[in-house]
Amino acid sequence: MGPGLEAEAAQARARQIIVGQAVSNKAPDNGNLVPIVEQVKNNCGRAPDKTTADAGYWTPEAPEACEQLGTDVYISTRRRKHGDQDDVVPNGPVPEDADTRERMRRKLRSKEGRDTYARRKAVVEPVFGQIKEARGFRRFLLRGQKAVQAEWAMVCRFNHSSKGAA
Repeated sequence: MGPGLEAEAAQARARQIIVGQAVSNKAPDNGNLVPIVEQVKNNCGRAPDKTTADAGYWTPEAPEACEQLGTDVYISTRRRKHGDQDDVVPNGPVPEDADTRERMRRKLRSKEGRDTYARRKAVVEPVFGQIKEARGFRRFLLRGQKAVQAEWAMVCRFNHSSKGAA
């Protein structure tokens, strides 16, 4: 949404209400998941039961940090092109020497993991679609991370407060 800046929003699954938002200068988004989960916990009084995130948010530290906040997290471990086949993940117990990435890959390939992650598109994408298409918001008017953060907060607030308005 701006040169070198990434706008982020966390949505509640029910009713797609924005419950956390931020602007970051980190690209990709890795390193931003835990602060957003912390913000949601502060805004809502508790962390979300489950959180999904695309591969841009993957860091080996994120699953444990989110778990410590009280969130069961499902993070894609690699970028995929539309139509790519799923990873082949062996059946059976996770080896004790498996690293964090391998553990997350197996978690995502479980029935619960597939079902949970598949709902991500129906929660996240419509909110950004509403902001871009229905509201016509495609670029920031202000410059500088602090100013853009304030503008993004207003966009997210407006999207939330006008939910259901004609």
